[in-house]
Amino acid sequence: MTMPIHGRGTLKIFMGYAAGVGKTYKMLDEGQSLKAQGVDVAIGYFESHGRVDTIAKTEGLEIIPRRIVEYRGSRFEEMDTDTILARRPSVCLVDEFPHTNVPGSARAKRWEDVEALRDAGISVLTTMNVQHLESLNDQVWDITGVRVRETIPDWVVRQADEVVMIDLTPRALLNRLERGVVYGREKAKYALDNFFRESSLVALRELTLREAAHEVEHRIGHDHTAADGQLQSRLGKQQKILVLINADPKTAMAIRRARRVSDFMGAECFAVAVHTTDFSTSPETERLAIEKHLNFARNLHVETRVLEGRDVASVVIEFARLNSITQIFVTRPPSSSWATRLFKDPVHKIIARAKDMQIVIVSDRESAKR
Repeated sequence: MTMPIHGRGTLKIFMGYAAGVGKTYKMLDEGQSLKAQGVDVAIGYFESHGRVDTIAKTEGLEIIPRRIVEYRGSRFEEMDTDTILARRPSVCLVDEFPHTNVPGSARAKRWEDVEALRDAGISVLTTMNVQHLESLNDQVWDITGVRVRETIPDWVVRQADEVVMIDLTPRALLNRLERGVVYGREKAKYALDNFFRESSLVALRELTLREAAHEVEHRIGHDHTAADGQLQSRLGKQQKILVLINADPKTAMAIRRARRVSDFMGAECFAVAVHTTDFSTSPETERLAIEKHLNFARNLHVETRVLEGRDVASVVIEFARLNSITQIFVTRPPSSSWATRLFKDPVHKIIARAKDMQIVIVSDRESAKR
């Protein structure tokens, strides 16, 4: 791990595709190695899940006590970020990077706590699974049938100094699960019947390996940018992506998809909402949904625009042409008659009139099956 001489702390992420592949063990192993080299190392948060071999790896490492938080009559244990900041180790080990803190905590997410540690000059080793990447949320749902609720914006992972993929074959992982190495007997049985189906693990592992390849390409491209001033690939320079924001719940899927495609292509990405003349009289639920989607896009570092005009399709197409947009991401509009779709629905108007751009229609798997 590269240690900062001064300034902001570095971030190293150990990433896998499921619990039990060895992320925490590897993080602790590196912590022990750094300590042996004379580096000041402390464990800020560690979740053992009762794994004997993993617990043994903490021997000799300072463990900073957790903070007790009371919420709705129950007591929860959270990482004590303030104590870590006061202690100021050179390197802090923080398990479960995507964790959501108990309401009332200083920060909503553990990755935000990690950012605070890094701002104070503390380098961090942490762990996460690939299914917690925000842009992969819909793909993971398709693979497993489970909607992952704790996610991390992709830009947080992209700005890490190093991402190490921890790999284990699905068969070997299932063997560990069956032997009780990963979870206790009851939890292991539940896991085998749900998230840990072999077909799901194979698909998640492939997703992780693709993500690893993307990480390598991203970092090589970044190095080239620093070395020779080339900002993007030739393809990326030519591509600009727009995602249309509306109240449709599937808009979140469209934002994720557009963000991920733009990352792969090195393309600019815009999220555009249009306030029509009757927007102020629209139902409050609709207005709140649009604002929620705009905030979600901002959280993923997608550049947002709120435009005004009488006709949504005309405003979007005009903006797209002025900004040399090459792809527009929209959600699948509701079923209706051909005439209604063509003349009233903004999405169908865009499809009919933006012939010089690629239109990507994003739908959930239920819609796709109809």
